[in-house]
Amino acid sequence: MVPDTFYTPPMLRVLAVDDEEPALEELLYLLRADTRVRSAEGASGATEALRRIGAAVDAGPDDPAAIDVVFLDIHMAGLTGLDVAQLLAGFAAPPLIVFVTAHEGFAVQAFDLKAVDYVLKPVRRERLAEAVRRVAEQVGDRSAPVLDTAGDQIPVELGGVIRFVPIDDIAYAEAQGDYARLHTATGSHLVRVPLTTLEERWRSRGFVRIHRRHLVALGRIDELRLDAGSMSVRIGTAELAVSRRHSRALRDLLMRRTGR
Repeated sequence: MVPDTFYTPPMLRVLAVDDEEPALEELLYLLRADTRVRSAEGASGATEALRRIGAAVDAGPDDPAAIDVVFLDIHMAGLTGLDVAQLLAGFAAPPLIVFVTAHEGFAVQAFDLKAVDYVLKPVRRERLAEAVRRVAEQVGDRSAPVLDTAGDQIPVELGGVIRFVPIDDIAYAEAQGDYARLHTATGSHLVRVPLTTLEERWRSRGFVRIHRRHLVALGRIDELRLDAGSMSVRIGTAELAVSRRHSRALRDLLMRRTGR
């Protein structure tokens, strides 16, 4: 079963830059084989790269010629890759940079220039895939829409259709990295929003944190269970652990709710 997601990061538009043709062709071959890459074009030197990047920035982020990331050699005739990166730092919205080089000694300078990654030649497929993963993650963070969690409903994607789930239908939310999985009586939905954000926004709606992984609707708790000093709650068929740091506050809230 494919998980329901509210947001899917865009596929990457890549410019690879190397003044050695065999190295450039090999890099382009590997990049184009990666399913996260929408397009990969090559530039044979710094001057051509800057011209193409400048044109892409002028065209705007939605233009087909836009560039998300530059895979950049360091030692090239004329301007070096480090020179190119310094020039790109002056752009209002520059593409991300991954350095691809045979030389280990420039890593500190590369990361000072905010490079996403530093890949050594000869390029291994697995290592390049890791660099692409890091880039895709950052591009997703740049372009992800702001999720409205303050209203009465929250948008989720289900089978390619955006639906609006009433917050009152959500029994609990589960942290999954930078995402949260929302559990209702009829299923679950994965949305791109941290659990800490939901905790802050939904506190006034009766949601309480019981664990670093779980945020629950207080009114949906069916049972509070104590067993050998540990605490858990039952919500429908789900049993969720309550961490020690949250157990006292949860017990007090439930007691006040029942008037005891």
